[in-house]
Amino acid sequence: MTGLARGIPRIHVDLAALKHNLAVVRRHTPGGRVMAVVKADAYGHGALVVAQSLAAEVEALAVARLDEALRLRAGGIRTPIAVLEGIFDTDGLQLAAQLGLDLIVHDALQVDLLERTSLPGRVRIWLKVDTGMGRLGVDVHAAGALWQRLTDCPAVAPPVGWMTHLAHARRGECPETDHQLALFAIASAGSGAPRNIANSAGILAWPRTHADWVRPGVMLYGVSPFAGEEGADCGLRPVMSLCSELIAVKALDAGDAVGYGGTWRTPRATRLGVVAAGYGDGYPRTLPSGTPVWVNGRPVPLVGRVSMDLLTVDLGPDAADGVGSPVVLWGAGGPSVEALAASIGTIGYELLCRITPRVPRITLGAEADRSAPPEPDCRAPAEAPSGARA
Repeated sequence: MTGLARGIPRIHVDLAALKHNLAVVRRHTPGGRVMAVVKADAYGHGALVVAQSLAAEVEALAVARLDEALRLRAGGIRTPIAVLEGIFDTDGLQLAAQLGLDLIVHDALQVDLLERTSLPGRVRIWLKVDTGMGRLGVDVHAAGALWQRLTDCPAVAPPVGWMTHLAHARRGECPETDHQLALFAIASAGSGAPRNIANSAGILAWPRTHADWVRPGVMLYGVSPFAGEEGADCGLRPVMSLCSELIAVKALDAGDAVGYGGTWRTPRATRLGVVAAGYGDGYPRTLPSGTPVWVNGRPVPLVGRVSMDLLTVDLGPDAADGVGSPVVLWGAGGPSVEALAASIGTIGYELLCRITPRVPRITLGAEADRSAPPEPDCRAPAEAPSGARA
């Protein structure tokens, strides 16, 4: 493997797929402004490389916390960045103002903080309303008065935008989403300020949520937000591929035990492949025997327990695979992350985010750093916005 030692799993981040997925967002929301969500290290893909790829093509980026925004600014990102959890103290507010960050306000205490703090510049604000998610957000009935206080606050740049988050956006009828939209309309009525509602599910299934801005998250990375669907069903392409290689191949007799606890035994003589990847890299230990793993472009079953650094696959009695044969654990040219997640009762988001720091990332695409070129085996056969960016 060029640029990396043998026997090291890696993830490939396909920037061309990222751009393709952004184009899908644009097709669904023509004329809308895009706030691309790159929180949690861009869902495990690498926040800085993703932000660098998207910075000139979206109106804003969004992160969860102040420290995530600081890292992007330190990396040279000048695109507007919204901090979804907002700021809770004077020092953080001063720093956010110095760096030109956009802030979400979801509690009256944050309004109090803005009113009593002298800042080096005015900050752009979104007021988040809890319309049914039950997490962050001000009460619908208190929202109007808080919005007016923010509008009148000398520390706040106009206009103050409106934001909410969809809790039940699924395909087809969804009375919960209808109710959220009705409450949001009540809260923001008559303000004329920009509105920001749609997450990935809203973008794909609920045109009524598109409003002035949209916030694509997981769909940018090629993953469907809907249970029972895969990204390809939505016209998306996977951005992350978790790849490795065989580091050993051995012949086993019928009845031989494999792995901790001997939970799997060979039903017949076969050839066993040992893959350099395990739960220490983020591949779930709970994936059962039979989970598909792609070796040399074909699916073979995972067998035995996944261990910290290794996993094993049944290559079959006539397999010609050898040490160094390419392996795709999920992504382009392999199983979908959604299918693997569903098999252990979780969601693709979690698998993407659980990749551990020891796994190197290799970027693919025209803007990628080619200092460590990836092998082909694992690949699939700013203009600043106007004042409405608050």
